[in-house]
Amino acid sequence: MQDAAATPPPTEYPSLTECFLDAVDRYANPRAQMHRGANGWRSISAREMLRRVASLAGSLAQMGVRTGDKVAVFAPNCPAWHVADFAIQGLGAVTVPVYFNESLDRIAYILNDSEARIAITSGEAQARKLAECRARLPRIEQVISAGLPDGVLPEFLRYETLVAAAGDAAIAEYRRRSAEVTGRHLASIIYTSGTTGEPKGVMLSHSNFSSNALEALREYDLNPSDQALSYLPLAHVYERTVDYAYLFHGVSLAYVEHMDTVAEALLEVRPTVMAAVPRFYEKLYTKITETGHRGAGLKRKIFDWAERVAAEAVPWRAYGREAPLALKLRWRLANAAVYSRIRAGVGGHGDRFSSGGAPLDSKIAEFFWSVGLPVYQGYGLTETSPIVAANLPGVNKIGTVGRPIPNVEVRFAEDGELLVKGPCVMQGYYSKPRETEEAFAPGGWLRTGDLGRLDADGFLLLTGRKKDMLKTAGGKMVAPELVEKLLGASPLISNAMIVGDGRKFLCALIVPNFPAIEAEAHKHARVLTSHAQVVSDSWVRALLASEIERLTAGLAQYEKPKRFAILERDFSFSGGELTYTLKLRRGVIEQRYRDVIARLYADVEEPRPQPSA
Repeated sequence: MQDAAATPPPTEYPSLTECFLDAVDRYANPRAQMHRGANGWRSISAREMLRRVASLAGSLAQMGVRTGDKVAVFAPNCPAWHVADFAIQGLGAVTVPVYFNESLDRIAYILNDSEARIAITSGEAQARKLAECRARLPRIEQVISAGLPDGVLPEFLRYETLVAAAGDAAIAEYRRRSAEVTGRHLASIIYTSGTTGEPKGVMLSHSNFSSNALEALREYDLNPSDQALSYLPLAHVYERTVDYAYLFHGVSLAYVEHMDTVAEALLEVRPTVMAAVPRFYEKLYTKITETGHRGAGLKRKIFDWAERVAAEAVPWRAYGREAPLALKLRWRLANAAVYSRIRAGVGGHGDRFSSGGAPLDSKIAEFFWSVGLPVYQGYGLTETSPIVAANLPGVNKIGTVGRPIPNVEVRFAEDGELLVKGPCVMQGYYSKPRETEEAFAPGGWLRTGDLGRLDADGFLLLTGRKKDMLKTAGGKMVAPELVEKLLGASPLISNAMIVGDGRKFLCALIVPNFPAIEAEAHKHARVLTSHAQVVSDSWVRALLASEIERLTAGLAQYEKPKRFAILERDFSFSGGELTYTLKLRRGVIEQRYRDVIARLYADVEEPRPQPSA
C-alpha cells in the first residue's frame, strides 16, 4: 500500500452544541441568520437564534425526547433548519435529515428505518407531503411545522408557537443539558443517496462533524465580516458541514429555499464565501460564454479579446507562474472591461468559493481563476463528514482535490482504492452491521470506493469510482467520469453519460445544451424550434460529432465513444437519474434508456438480456 505522511493522533473534538454556544457568546452576530421575507432580506441575531433553539429544545423535552431519540428534519434551507438541528442535539438526540423534495417512498423508508419519533417540517409543501404519507409512519408521534397558513393541517404543532415564549431560564436550561453532550454522542443519521442498492443510514457523531467543520476550512480565515450563501440541500452532508463552519466562526448565513432564486440571491447577498457543486460552475461558465458570444460589433470583439487574454493568463493566474509585464497590463484592461462584470454577476465579493460532490473540469477551474474568481476543489463523502482533502487559499493545485485535511490520513489499497482514517470517519451504518464491516479494511481504514493517487507534492488526484469502472469486451478499463467531464466542458453539451461495460466499444448518451445549439444554428441560417427538432436534425448530429471528436482527441482509441445518442431532456433528481449532489445514477439511466442503448449496438452485438426494472 502507498501511504501519506502520518499525522499526529487526533484529540477529541467538542460537541456541535458547545461550538454553537461558543460562537453565540464570542461573536454575538446581529445577522447570524438571513432569509428573504416579503419585503426583502431579514436578519435573525445569534442571541435570538439561541433563544429559539432553547425554546424548541424545551418543547421537545416535554414531548419526551431524550438522549439517543431520533427526530427527523424535513425542510428546505431556512433558519428553522438549524434551529431544529441544534435543539435536537442539545438534548443528546439525533437529527435525521430528509431532502426537502424527497419522494413519498423515500420519506417513509428513512423515517421508519431510523425509528424517528418526531418530525419537523418547514413550508406548506413539505407539511402536506408528510401528511400524505403519515399513515405509513407508525412511529411518528408528533409533527412540528413552520410556515403553515392558519387552518392548514391543524393536527400539526406550530413551530412559531413552540419557539415564541422562551426566555433566560430556557436558555440556561439548554446550556445545562448541552453540557452533558460530548463529541462521542451520535449527532445525526444521514441516508445515502442510493446510486445503487438500498439507502444506508450513515451514523455521524458530534466529533465527526466538529472535526471537519473546525479543520477543513481553517485556512479560509472565516470571520464575522464574511457573508455566506446556503443553497445546497442541508439534508446533504456537504452544505451542512460547511454551514457549521460558517456559524461557528460568526459568519452571516443567508438561506436560499428555492434553487431557481440562487442567481438573484447572489446579487442581493453578495457572498464572500459559498459552497457549490461542479454543475453550478459549469452552468455559470456556459452562461458567461453564451452571453459574451451573443454580443455584436465592438462588444463582441472586446469579449473575444478578453477571452484570449484569460486563456493566456492561466499559467500566471491559476498556477502562480511568472508572467510578462505586457500580459499583466492586458489582463488589467480586460479585468476592467469584462472580468469585473463576470465577478459582479455572482455578487462581486466572492473570493473563497468551493466545489465538491463531483469532479470539476480543470479548464473551467482555470477560467474562473484567470478572471479573478478562485474556486477551491475538495473531496469527501457522507461517511467522512464529508471532507477528506481540500485545496485552500495559499495551497491550491488545479486538477487535484487538495491535500488531506489535518488529522486525516489516507492510503491506497493494491488496486488503487483510496482508504481513509481520522476523526471525521463515521461510526457505521445504522442497523446494518454487515455493511458496516464491509466498509472497513483491516486497521479501521474506511474503503471509499474511489480510485486515485497522491502526487509528489502530497495532493490527491482521483481517477474514478471503483464500481463505475467500465471494462470493454477487449479487456480495456475505462473511467467513464473522466470522459464525461471532457464532454461536459463543451458549451454545446449540457450532460453526458458513457456506456459500454462488456461491449466492443464505448457509446455516449448526450444531452445537448438546447439554447446554445439553437444559437449556433441561427448563425448558419437554420431555425430549430423545438427539442424534438434539435434531437432529430442531421446538422446538429454532425455538429455534436465534430465536438465529441475535438474534446476526446487526447484519449486512447478505446476510451473514445464511437457512437452517441442525443436525448431530448436532461437528467434530473426529480426524474430519479441524479443524486442530491447531481451525480449520475448510472443504473437508473441505463434502465430508462435501454432501448436507445440497444440501438447504438444493434448491428454489432447479439441482443442482451435486459436488466429488471
